[in-house]
Amino acid sequence: MITIEQWNGQTDDIEALARVLHGCVHGGASVGFVLPHPMAEARRFWRDTIQPQVTGGGRVVLFARRETQIVGTGSLVIDTPANQPHRAEVSKLLVHPDHRRQGIARALMTALEGHARTINRRLLTLDTRSGDTAEPLYVSLGFQVAGRIPGYCMDPTGARFESTTYMFKPL
Repeated sequence: MITIEQWNGQTDDIEALARVLHGCVHGGASVGFVLPHPMAEARRFWRDTIQPQVTGGGRVVLFARRETQIVGTGSLVIDTPANQPHRAEVSKLLVHPDHRRQGIARALMTALEGHARTINRRLLTLDTRSGDTAEPLYVSLGFQVAGRIPGYCMDPTGARFESTTYMFKPL
């Protein structure tokens, strides 16, 4: 059974969250990192980048737990400019490769949408690697393609540039 919980920035969860990120990058996910991607870099990302945003109120992080193990995560960036208080950005939807194809990403996205509604956000935006397996998931959840940017980022191996697809969903 999977449960979805909100992370309050507790330091003792950083190792488990770092394992999810590390596994995803090593599994080919294009989420801002290139190989080699040591665990220390994944820990630093959660500790130095995400944790301060969570404790500062600019980001909401949800995670999926199977029994005692954190197996996936996703977040809403809610620290938006003054003229965009109605919007949130979905960021870093990650499911560890050992736990994919079990509805975890869908459950996380549904929970993120629900949370966005509770804080009066009426528009979600996100970007994903064009052609990635996540793109059809987002479409099935009602997201629409706003456009694609070619050569947006390097693939995880650093060998080539890939396009990204920007998407949105009115709530």
